[in-house]
Amino acid sequence: MNATTRNRDRKRKRRIEARLDKMPCEDRGKPVFSAGNIHYEAGDRGGGIACGGIGAVHMLARRSGLVEAIDRNLHLLKIHRPYQESDHVLNIAYNILAGGHCLEDIELLRNNEDYLNALGADAIPDPTTAGDFCRRFSAVEVERLMETVNDIRVGIWKQQPAEFFERAVLDADGVMVETTGECKEGMDISYNGKWGYHPLLISLANTGEPLFLVNRSGNRPSHEGAAKWLGKAAEVCRKAGFRKVVMRGDTDFSQTEHLDGWDDQNVTFYFGIDAMEALRTRADALPDEAWSFLERPAKYEVKTSPRARPANVKEQVVVRRKFRNVRLFSELVSEFSYQPVACKRPYRIVVVCKNLTVSEGQGVLFDELRYFFYITNDWSSPAAAVVGEANRRCDQENLIAQLSGGVRALRMPVDSLVSNWAYMVMASLAWTLKAWLALVLPVSPRWKSKHESEKKSVLRMEFRTFLNAFMRVPCQILRKGRQLIYRLLSWNPWQWLFLRAVEAVRVLRC
Repeated sequence: MNATTRNRDRKRKRRIEARLDKMPCEDRGKPVFSAGNIHYEAGDRGGGIACGGIGAVHMLARRSGLVEAIDRNLHLLKIHRPYQESDHVLNIAYNILAGGHCLEDIELLRNNEDYLNALGADAIPDPTTAGDFCRRFSAVEVERLMETVNDIRVGIWKQQPAEFFERAVLDADGVMVETTGECKEGMDISYNGKWGYHPLLISLANTGEPLFLVNRSGNRPSHEGAAKWLGKAAEVCRKAGFRKVVMRGDTDFSQTEHLDGWDDQNVTFYFGIDAMEALRTRADALPDEAWSFLERPAKYEVKTSPRARPANVKEQVVVRRKFRNVRLFSELVSEFSYQPVACKRPYRIVVVCKNLTVSEGQGVLFDELRYFFYITNDWSSPAAAVVGEANRRCDQENLIAQLSGGVRALRMPVDSLVSNWAYMVMASLAWTLKAWLALVLPVSPRWKSKHESEKKSVLRMEFRTFLNAFMRVPCQILRKGRQLIYRLLSWNPWQWLFLRAVEAVRVLRC
C-alpha cells in the first residue's frame, strides 16, 4: 500500500471518529435524520459499483491459478460462445459475493454496465444459461471440480507458517435440505417426513473450509459414503503437508469397519458411538472409583467483571405451566477398552454419565442417568480432553448455517440431484474465496499478535458481515492506461485490512 493511500485512509478514519465524538448529548428538539429537498439525477461521466470488493476476489481467483485450473480440468462445453467453464463457475460464485441470493439475481448484475467493466467482461451468462450449465454436469465432473478447487486450496495453504501444518481436523456431518418442489429428480422423504435432499459436508475445522460437499437423496443416512470422502479429504491434507490428520463425527459416523484402516494410516479419530446394550452393560459394571467428575472449560474468558445473569424467562414459563423439565445436575466420565465386531483390535471408549433431574412444575419427579459414548484411538489424552475434542465437532453446525443461510449454497434451485450438487459446489466457492482472502493476509513479526488476531477474525466472520466489510465497498470504476482502477468512495473500519489483503493478493505466488 503506497503512502498516499495510507494517508487518505487515516484521514477518513480521523474524520469519522471526530464526527461521532462531537455528537451532542442534549435534546436537539428535531430528528437527526434531517436531510430534505432530495433530488435524483442520472450521471454520465463516471460509473461505480456497490460491490467494490469483487475486484479483490477476482484478482485472488486469477493469482491463485483457479481460473486456469478450471478451464484446464473441466470440459463441459463443446464450443465456447463466448464463455469458458471458469466464466460460468465464477459467475455463480460472484453473484453471491455481490449480494445475490439466487440465480435470478444474476440478471441485475448482467445489466449493470459498471459491474461488467469492473470485471473486464463484455457480458456474463444470464440466469437461464447458468441453470443450463448446472445441468451439464455429471457426478464425475462435479467431483473433478471439487478436486480442482482443492488443488488450488493446497497452494493457498502452503503460504501459511509451519505451525499451521501441525494437524488437520476433518469434520463430517449431514444436513437435511427441504424443498417444496415436486418435480426435482432425486428428492425423497427423510425420517422426519421432510421432502428434499441430504447433502454430506466434509470440512477442515482449522479454517472452516468445505473440502467436499456431496448431494444425496433425502432418504439416505448421514454416514452413507462418508468414509470415501473422509479418505479423499485426508489425502488432500497430506498432500498439503499436514503432519497429523484428525477425524471427528457424531454417532452416525463411527463406521467401525473403517476404523482399523484409519488407525493403520496414523489417523486419529474421535467419533460418537451409539449407546448399545453391550456398552451400557460395560459402563454399569465400572466400579465407583473409575468415575470422576467431568470439568468442562469455560466457553470464553471474561476480560472484565462478570455480568449478572438475566432472569431465565423460559425456565419461569416451564415451571408455571408445569411442563416436564429435564435439567443437568452433574457429569461423570470414565473409560474402558472395547473391540467392535467389525474391528480386529480394541479401541478406547470414553463414556460420559449425565445425571439428570426430571421435574414437573416445582416438584422433582425422579433422577435419570444417561450414557454418551465416544470411540477413539487416542490412548494418551485425558478422558475429559477426548470428550472436549469430540464435542468441538459441533462447531461445524456454524459452517452449515453459513452455507445454508448466509451463502445460500443449499437452495437446490435446479431440477435434478446432480445439477443441484453442481450448484452447491459452485456457490460454496464464495465461502471458500472468503477463507482464502483471510489466509493470504500477511503476518509481520513486529505485529504478529495483532495480525494473527485479524486473520482469525476474518476466517471466523459470518458471511453477511464479510459482505458488508469487504465486498460492499462502493467504488468508482476507471480506466487509466492499461490499469483498471477501483477508486474507493467511502470508508469503513475494515478498509485498512481490506487494502492489506489486496496488496497480499497482488504478490501472491501459488
